[in-house]
Amino acid sequence: MSQPMWIVWMKRDLRVCDHAPLAEAVARARSTDGAMVIPLYVVEPDLLRQPDVDGRHYAFVRAALLGLRERLRGLGSELFVRVGRVTDVFESIVASVRSIDSRARLMGVLAHEETGNGWTFARDVEVGRWCRARGIAFDEWRQFGVVRRLGSRDGWARRWEQQMAQPIVPVPESGPMHRTLRRIETGEIPNLDTLGYTRTTASQEADRTARLAQETLESFLEIRALGYQRNISSPLTSERGSSRLSTHLAYGTLSMRQIVQATYRKIDEVKRIGPPGWGRSLASFQSRLHWHCHFIQKLESEPRIEFESFVPAFDRLRDPQPDQTRFDAWCNGRTGYPMVDACMRYLTSTGWLNFRMRSMLMSFAAYDLWLHWRSPAVFLARQFIDYEPGIHYCQCQMQSGTTGINTLRIYDPTKQGVEHDPQGEFIRKWVPELSRVPLGYVHEPWKMPMQVQREAGCRIGEDYPLRVVDHTEAVREAKAKFAEMRGRSEVRRASDGVQQRHGSRRSGLRQVHNRPGRSRASKPSKADAGPGLFDGM
Repeated sequence: MSQPMWIVWMKRDLRVCDHAPLAEAVARARSTDGAMVIPLYVVEPDLLRQPDVDGRHYAFVRAALLGLRERLRGLGSELFVRVGRVTDVFESIVASVRSIDSRARLMGVLAHEETGNGWTFARDVEVGRWCRARGIAFDEWRQFGVVRRLGSRDGWARRWEQQMAQPIVPVPESGPMHRTLRRIETGEIPNLDTLGYTRTTASQEADRTARLAQETLESFLEIRALGYQRNISSPLTSERGSSRLSTHLAYGTLSMRQIVQATYRKIDEVKRIGPPGWGRSLASFQSRLHWHCHFIQKLESEPRIEFESFVPAFDRLRDPQPDQTRFDAWCNGRTGYPMVDACMRYLTSTGWLNFRMRSMLMSFAAYDLWLHWRSPAVFLARQFIDYEPGIHYCQCQMQSGTTGINTLRIYDPTKQGVEHDPQGEFIRKWVPELSRVPLGYVHEPWKMPMQVQREAGCRIGEDYPLRVVDHTEAVREAKAKFAEMRGRSEVRRASDGVQQRHGSRRSGLRQVHNRPGRSRASKPSKADAGPGLFDGM
C-alpha cells in the first residue's frame, strides 16, 4: 500500500493562518493513515538574478521564513527549505522520502496562485507541465481577489467582495510530524551573504518589518489610522500614518482577507463608540484594499504589460534606451530638484516611500526626463521592499501616460515640496548639501544668489547639481507630444480596448466603505479614476 504525500509549495504566502493549501493538505493527510505533508519553500537563484529583484526583497523573505518555521514547529510540523530549480527540488524531495520509505508517492502539489513577474509566470507553467507529465495534481487557490482566466471585468468587484467575505481559514490543528519526514534534512535558510548580497540599511529594515506583521496591523487599526487620508501624502507623516502593510501583503505574511475583515470589524466598532474621524480614515484605507487587487488583476489578465505599454503605440514616444546621464541623475538623487532627490535617497536607503512621492518620482522620470517607463520601473522595483509586480507595472505606466485611459498625472516637484515639506526638514535631512540653505531657497536652490550660496556652503553646480531640465519647458514639450499621439484614431481605438479589458465598472470600486456584497458604486469615469496606488499603503 502506497504512502501518500503532498507538497505545500510556499511562495508569496508565508503564514499559517488563512492558508488554504496548507489546511487542505493537512485535512487530506488526516484522512489517510501514514500520509505526509511537506511545507516547502524553494530559494530560486534564477529568480534572485532577475533585474527587478534585490537583496532587500530576500531579507524580508528570510526573516519571514524564520518566523514561519517557528510557527510550523509549534504545530508539530516543519518548514523544508531548498535552493535550486523548483522541479529539480521536487524530484529531490521525492527521492529523499522514497529512499527511506519506498511506498511514498507524491499525490499533489498545493499552492496559492501567484501574479508575479514574467519569470515566475514561466516557472509556474513549467511546474504545471512537470506535474501533468507525472500524473500529479497541481492544485492552486486564490491568494487575493484576483481571478485567473477572467473573461470580463463585469461583476469583478462583486466577486472580490465574495472572496473577502469567506471565513478565514483557521490554522491547522497541531499534530506530530510523520516519522519518515523527521529523517529528512529540513535545510538551512540561506542568508544574504550566502546568496551574494550585501547587507544594507534597507535589508535591515526589511528584516525588522517581516517580524511585525500582526503588530503592524493592530497598531494601525487601533492607533495610527486616524487621519490616514491626510497622512499618507507627505513623507513627513506617512512613515507612521501609512498602514505599512503593503510588504506583508506582497509576501503573504498576512492575507488580504485577514486585513479586510479586521478593517470591517474596526469600522463597526467606531460606528458604535469611536471618536470622530475614524470612520472616514478607515473607509479611505478600505478603498485602497479594493484598488490593490484591481491593479493586480490587470497584470494577471495581460502579462505583457510588464514589458509593453498598455497601448503599444506609446512605446514609440520615448527611446526604450534611457538617456544615461539623466537616468543616472534620477537613480542617484542628483537631479537638482530637492524633493525628487530627497525622496530617491530616502527610498534607496530605507526600501520604502509613500505612494504620492513614488508617483512623483515616476512622473519626473517620464515627463521631465522623457525616459521610457521600463528602465525606471525596473530600478524602482529593486528599491521597493513591498514590490508587487501587478501594482508596480500598472502604476509605472499610469504615471507615464501610457495606459490610454488615464489623464496625464504630472507632478510639479517644487510644488510637491512646498506642500508636503513646507519647512524643508525632509529635504535637509536627506539632501545634507542643502542643510544650511534658507527656507526661501530650499525648494528652488538654483535661484540662490551667489552670496547666499557662499553663506549656506552650497555652490550650485558643485556641491549640489544644477537642474537636469527646466520643469516647465519639459512638461510643455511632453504634453504636446502626448496630445499629438492621443489624437490618432488607432490610439483612440486601442485605448477603448484597454478600458473594456481593464477599466473599473459600476459595481464596487468607487464607493467601497460598506461590507462585501453590499456596496453600490457611483459611476466611474472612463479614466479609471482610482487613487494613485503605487502600494506603500
